[in-house]
Amino acid sequence: MLSRSEAAEAIILALDCSADEALVVVDELRGKLVWAKVGMTLYYREGPAIVAALKERGLKVFLDLKLFDIPFQVEGAARSAASTGADLLSIHALGGPEMVACARRGVEAAGEDPATVIAITVLTSMDQGTLDAIGVASPVADEVERLASLALRSGAQGLVCSPREVARLRELLGPDALLVCPGVRPAASELGDQRRTATPAAALAAGASKLVIGRPIMAAADRAAAFDAIVDEIVAGV
Repeated sequence: MLSRSEAAEAIILALDCSADEALVVVDELRGKLVWAKVGMTLYYREGPAIVAALKERGLKVFLDLKLFDIPFQVEGAARSAASTGADLLSIHALGGPEMVACARRGVEAAGEDPATVIAITVLTSMDQGTLDAIGVASPVADEVERLASLALRSGAQGLVCSPREVARLRELLGPDALLVCPGVRPAASELGDQRRTATPAAALAAGASKLVIGRPIMAAADRAAAFDAIVDEIVAGV
């Protein structure tokens, strides 16, 4: 069973909004929130300044840029992204071994205490029908395992996977692997565009290290209460 502080630290709040709203939200959650996610919606508009603003407020930052390009471009992008001071940086494992290795090299070239590179396996908005449509014949779970193995062999330091596959990856990779799960929804929340989901407590019990949660908190009338309710769910094991 996790303590309340451990449960709170497991939550990465997805700030898919404007910079003004993001800072209002993190101020509302001051003393509760440990991790924030800056994705493409926010970063493409605000750039490194938003990462700096969150770090100044004492938060750890997951810079979720999902880098996916030729190795040369990804190496340069990873170096630039890591120079913001972000703690985690996401790339797509689908870019292949050389691209993953170049991402790792890029963040290490950014200076001391570089960002941790985590590789996305299969997006949580995708299901078997989506894979079939793009010509991937493997079952989702097999594709996740294949991409996970490729990424870790090539220099990634953690993985992004749905809660549906995290138990198998935890079994394969052991207790120390960093496994970040988006697609997490508290009990009774709407799924939105997510397909392979689980509740926060179920995802952590299955082996997740961190949970990316956005809309259930961001869209709440009282965001501090919504955050506390999720922590309560985790502690209670609901």
